[in-house]
Amino acid sequence: MPRPAPKRRADVPAVRLDTESVGGERSANKGPTAPRHCKPGSRRATRRSSLIPTPAVLGATALVIAGGGAVLLSSNSGATETSDPTVAQLAAQPGAGPTYARGGGVLVSRSVDRETLQRQARMQVRQRNQALADLADQSEKLSAEIKANQWVLPVVGYTLSARWGETSYLWATYHTGLDFSAPEGTKIVSVAHCTVIDTLYDSAYGNLVKTELDDGTQIWYAHQTSYVVSVGEEIDPGQLIGYVGATGNVTGPHLHLEVRIPDGTEDGQDIDPYTALINHGVQP
Repeated sequence: MPRPAPKRRADVPAVRLDTESVGGERSANKGPTAPRHCKPGSRRATRRSSLIPTPAVLGATALVIAGGGAVLLSSNSGATETSDPTVAQLAAQPGAGPTYARGGGVLVSRSVDRETLQRQARMQVRQRNQALADLADQSEKLSAEIKANQWVLPVVGYTLSARWGETSYLWATYHTGLDFSAPEGTKIVSVAHCTVIDTLYDSAYGNLVKTELDDGTQIWYAHQTSYVVSVGEEIDPGQLIGYVGATGNVTGPHLHLEVRIPDGTEDGQDIDPYTALINHGVQP
């Protein structure tokens, strides 16, 4: 006789235990199952239902977010207006755009109206032209200063025949200048910017021109055939003074050049012209 099936309790649903899965998910080794259910009013059901936002909650959240953004924007705007006066000036310009922070918190205008751009461009051009004009003036003054202090060779086509400090029967004590031997009639020019202080004929120097520089240094040009300058005349470096000759105590045509520095006497103290020329950038 077959064995009767066991009775089941009416309030317990028939559920296969081996296929049960939480949340209706598929078991690792079994097929799909129905999700577990909770009795209404149970603690689990209450917890799950409390996580679902209601329309009222959503509305309140939106208002809070909007209010926070407005507060943040207002705070930022206030900082912009009070932190940098330049920003306020830019903001007050017609057509000026918003201000933004760029590198190190410096606030700059994003857009400037065309009139402001043109005005600033004109200002920039004026400033550039002024800077160039100032530079040109400085260059001109410097050029004039260099020209005034520049020394040049007194003759060309020469050979040095006697130097300062040499001794010989030709001179009473020692040679007081530097001799530039050149053909008679060769042009003699001023070594530096100077003023002619004397022109004369001297038995030893022949036709002699004495000049004085701004610092009191004197330069003498001796043994000329003739000269073309006069006392009190101001002459520049390279300007014609006279011509090489053989007047005075000479053995041939040449320019006898002397350089004399102030020493309290009328004619000053003679120094080596070769060294003086070298010190002023001239190589004899």
